[in-house]
Amino acid sequence: MSPSLSILLVGEGNFSFSAFMSHIHADSRVTATCLQREDEALRHEGAAANVLIIKDSGGSVVFGVDCTKLEECVSLQGRLFDRVVFNFPHCGRKSGVKKNRELLKNFFLSCVQVLAEDGEVHVTLCNGQGGTPADEPRRERHNSWQVVAMAAEAQLVLSDIRPFESGKYQSYKCTGYRSQDKGFHVDKALLHVFTRSLPYVPARILKVEEVVEGDKVQYNVPPELSDYMFRDFLCSGSVHPVRLVQDFLVEGLAENWAVSMTTETMPFLITTARQQTCCREIDSTQCCWIDPLQKDLGSDVPSPADRDKDQLLSKDTYVSAGEVDRVRCKDAESFSIRSACPVVVDPERETGLYLLRPSLLPQMQELLNKKEEVNNKAGSHGDTESDSDGVTTVFHGLSGLVFRSVSVHVWAQPAFHQLLLTGVFSVDCEPITFLRQRLDTLLASYGVSVVTVQGGLCLTAQPVGLVGKVFSNHKSEDSISLTVSLNLDLLAVLLFSLPDWRLLWSHDQRFLKQFGPRPSPGTAFRPFSLFPEHFSFDISFWTGPSWEERKFHALVREAGHGAVEQLKLIDTFSHPDLSQTSYCYRLLYHTHTHALSHTHALRFHKHLESLLSSRLQVTLR
Repeated sequence: MSPSLSILLVGEGNFSFSAFMSHIHADSRVTATCLQREDEALRHEGAAANVLIIKDSGGSVVFGVDCTKLEECVSLQGRLFDRVVFNFPHCGRKSGVKKNRELLKNFFLSCVQVLAEDGEVHVTLCNGQGGTPADEPRRERHNSWQVVAMAAEAQLVLSDIRPFESGKYQSYKCTGYRSQDKGFHVDKALLHVFTRSLPYVPARILKVEEVVEGDKVQYNVPPELSDYMFRDFLCSGSVHPVRLVQDFLVEGLAENWAVSMTTETMPFLITTARQQTCCREIDSTQCCWIDPLQKDLGSDVPSPADRDKDQLLSKDTYVSAGEVDRVRCKDAESFSIRSACPVVVDPERETGLYLLRPSLLPQMQELLNKKEEVNNKAGSHGDTESDSDGVTTVFHGLSGLVFRSVSVHVWAQPAFHQLLLTGVFSVDCEPITFLRQRLDTLLASYGVSVVTVQGGLCLTAQPVGLVGKVFSNHKSEDSISLTVSLNLDLLAVLLFSLPDWRLLWSHDQRFLKQFGPRPSPGTAFRPFSLFPEHFSFDISFWTGPSWEERKFHALVREAGHGAVEQLKLIDTFSHPDLSQTSYCYRLLYHTHTHALSHTHALRFHKHLESLLSSRLQVTLR
């Protein structure tokens, strides 16, 4: 522990640990408490002397304090502690694991009431009790105290775990085993350090205005995608992993070719016609179709001043507080949103006029067309980037956020950052061969395999799958065009050893702090939430003939606050007489970004059931 801390110790027996802490942390203020009355507590061997040491060191001792009701203790009211310490908690006598789990849960729920915002909770348990992989041997889950799950009930995450080195605490004498003046088995005991998790933030709808091919378009971003918008991970000066990976790749490729990155801001929205022209390799079922909003007849686009009053997001985008009314729902922790009326759409039409860009290819094509116009104008002066055959030695680059309508799966991303590079090169230079060698040099040590396939290259890695492609196309007998498409998010997972791509979207400052000042790729990420729990729930319902599974997956992401890691269809049944089908899905709740308890997962699941009934008109079974 660092000096000058406010330390609260609960559940003390003979106060020997508190006395030792008072001695070695003279600059800190130690408050030691125990459940027993003063006369009972002082019967422990050495207790009276230890209490005197604590008081002489400037600390205080409070008797009769229930660690599950700390907020009710008059002596502690109005105080916040940097550290709350509970060594070898136990209900007393021969109590079972369920009672001790309940003790831990109630302690955590109480201690956060007196814990400073950046404080830590230290809990020492005997080997095996915690139920984490750090216990050797590890007990079966039902036979452990499930310390991580109990802490999550109070929005705490396990941030560190290390051996409890009893030999360092020279005067410490463990006591209280089964309510007796006996010590616990401290060999291989573990100190668990818990910190606060960020709270879950309900999904919201963002109203956005963009200029798309000369037309101003207002639309609502679906709530399950709202948290991905306007995060600026790729902005200049960013130390976010996706930006670090982009810089690493661009600098690495620049050793062989010039790379010209474009910083021009592009709209998220594209037209259906542009998608069909430039993104034909992307299935329309994987696109996020958007229907624009109608303007109110009596109002126009808000002025810049009005936008500032609401919530300015970027030059051409805003969230209008006047048109989005958020109403908190106590049970579901959701937002009920009232927005402008959408355009009436034919329900039989599979696609709309607009979609969130599934690739940067349309924007790249637009940029190349502009460059070609500039080159044509400059041709008479000889100031062009290419020769008469269009051959260059430059990769033109563009990066940004793209969107896909994908199922809920461990490595399926509804949004990710794409790096797109394109250029036309002389066939004599064998660019595809040199590019494969260069990408292999840059990425092989991170588990990325670069394989030659028909029409280009394919980049894959375990366990994330496909991380990039290279498309080649012969422009003429002497020239070939190359287009490199890389998933920066999945590459960041590999290069920084992240356990989950969802961490990239965490708002927790402990995540970004590990990447400044700019660490080199290969620096392993240190999780701030260790051994998060898994919770599994099933859901069954009847649907009609108009059932769309993609809408169900979108609702799962929204209701689950991004905590659903896996969604699996486990059974179907079609009624022989009715036009109805029954589906049964299994949802796995698991996240590295927030504390997740059984209570949280159940609340999210109940909210999903509510949304299914109200939005998709299914009948729950």
